[in-house]
Amino acid sequence: MSKSLPEIDPTTPSIARVYDAFLGGKDHYEVDRQVYQQILQIAPESARTGREARYWLIRAARFLAGGAGIDQFLDLGSGLPTAENTHQAVQRLNPEAQVVYVDNDPMVAAHGRALLEENDRTHFVVGDLREPEEILQDPIVSRYLDWTRPLALIQCNTLHHVADKDDPAGVMAKYIDALPSGSYIAISHLFDPADGSSRAELAKEVQARFMALMDTCVFRTREQIESFFKGTEIVEPGLVHPFEWWPDGPLTTDRVDGDYLLMTGVARKP
Repeated sequence: MSKSLPEIDPTTPSIARVYDAFLGGKDHYEVDRQVYQQILQIAPESARTGREARYWLIRAARFLAGGAGIDQFLDLGSGLPTAENTHQAVQRLNPEAQVVYVDNDPMVAAHGRALLEENDRTHFVVGDLREPEEILQDPIVSRYLDWTRPLALIQCNTLHHVADKDDPAGVMAKYIDALPSGSYIAISHLFDPADGSSRAELAKEVQARFMALMDTCVFRTREQIESFFKGTEIVEPGLVHPFEWWPDGPLTTDRVDGDYLLMTGVARKP
């Protein structure tokens, strides 16, 4: 571990634990469930959308480890482990793949420490993804990832928790600049169509509720999300909703507004 573990505060909601509630996990407290329940009141489908974001992550990880031939991964803001995680998805295709997780949540860090004990090709860093220079210089990151070869950088449901004042596009530009040619990035982000539609109204309502409860969450427009990919080439099918990104089978569920409030994409650095 590159840093000592911060202490867990069960009285304040945590991004990682709230997402755990959305994913049907067990690593959260009553304060996190309250946030989850309040979001469900205005967007009952948000639990499904959260799961679909996770399914997208696993499909993207399989693409990266398989067809793209990537064997090293930096997963930023990785969150709490669920039934299937990045290292499991990629190491199933390539047992030699190296995965470094980064998160600043103390409960995630505790799980990260357990991962270190059971998998010698999976590693964990306590760090803030908003500080790319610090992350990129971390001894675990530099030891286990070879920055002379292509790697994949993952931002799954993370950048919408980076406030505008912290310059998320600038943060991503620094990561992309550091990536070797042939590397990939994978991003999922909450989406505001900003077109006056019922979906746009729902995006504003969910954002307001999240901000009131946790002071973190920014729905962004397609153009803003596309800015996080600057300097890369987005692979097919482009920047789309998670259920549209190479689904494993036909879509069998009727879609409602909340299903369209997340965008996902994978891109390659030339």
